[in-house]
Amino acid sequence: MSRLRPGRDESPDRLYTLTGGRTRAGSTALDLVTLIVAESDPVPGMQSEHAAILRMCRYPTAVVEVAAGLGLPVSITRILLADLHDTGRISARHPRPAPYRLPDHDILEQVLVGLRNL
Repeated sequence: MSRLRPGRDESPDRLYTLTGGRTRAGSTALDLVTLIVAESDPVPGMQSEHAAILRMCRYPTAVVEVAAGLGLPVSITRILLADLHDTGRISARHPRPAPYRLPDHDILEQVLVGLRNL
């Protein structure tokens, strides 16, 4: 997988250029564990960071992993992801928490009996 290398020029000018001067991701709510999945392949002429995201996210990838792979701050990555989301090139979903079930009542009774026998 082709990834941009960390340590690239992260000057404010470069980051400003990457985001077109934007400082917010707009209406797309993306937290660190939101899973990103590419819905299309990169196209010629696409911004290199956008293309890298699409290659990186062929399988569900968390926002924080995308930022690490790009070597960019999460805030900048969120703006780039919002661009792709707004054009339908990626989908974003929050991981589902595992359903919480209480232990079986019989097991709890056995534990209680065991504790009483101590």
